[in-house]
Amino acid sequence: MGLKNKTALITGGNSGIGLATARLFVAEGARVAITGRNQTTLDAAAKALGPNVIAIKADTTDIEAMERAVATVVETFGNLDVVFANAGVGALTPLGKTTLATFEEVLKTNLTGVFFTVQAAAPYLNNGASVVLNGSVNSVLGVPGYSAYAASKAGVRAMGRVLAAELSPRGIRVNVLTPGATRTPIWLSVAPAPEAVIEMEKRLARGIPLGRFAEADEVAKTVLFLASDDASNIQAAEIVVDGGTTGAPSGAPIYQR
Repeated sequence: MGLKNKTALITGGNSGIGLATARLFVAEGARVAITGRNQTTLDAAAKALGPNVIAIKADTTDIEAMERAVATVVETFGNLDVVFANAGVGALTPLGKTTLATFEEVLKTNLTGVFFTVQAAAPYLNNGASVVLNGSVNSVLGVPGYSAYAASKAGVRAMGRVLAAELSPRGIRVNVLTPGATRTPIWLSVAPAPEAVIEMEKRLARGIPLGRFAEADEVAKTVLFLASDDASNIQAAEIVVDGGTTGAPSGAPIYQR
């Protein structure tokens, strides 16, 4: 599943699944550009990943910034073969306790930002390129308190099919990666203390048939597959990496005697 001499753009590539994917892409021979909002973590990631990586500070909610980021990638590495629209945020938006600003920020980052990332990249995508959108099992689980997040990820699922239809004449594949609970720093926003994260993971793992969170590297391997020529006839698909959470929920430890 090599990506030798291919160019990839990964939004939110300075942490979690994005960083794990960047690391794997580099190992497979790709030139990689990562974007993010935190200059410190971007610099650290670029240093760790090596000379075939450039880090660009850009917020996906800033359309002009993303257009400039794409232009920088193309100027540095050439046209794009892979786009992983990965950047996203999570926030509690419980009914009766949510502000308009919080709700709209989630949608703006997770849905609108994904669309405009792909739009910025589209003119520079090589024919036959691969676009991977990061979804979430929350789009179907109905988890209380996460209306905005669930809505944004459900939108990504639907939008992926539309983008696939639009880009098919150029042979460009658009697919959705749908991870379940994955061990990444995003959980710190819910349980800020390390001990709290551990306890939360133990509790949530009881609802996962395989009984554990995914590792970011496991999810990244699925992105690599979708980005590679091994997935050359996979179009408008959703690949779920959730340890059975949505497909076989009754197999979870919580239901076992």
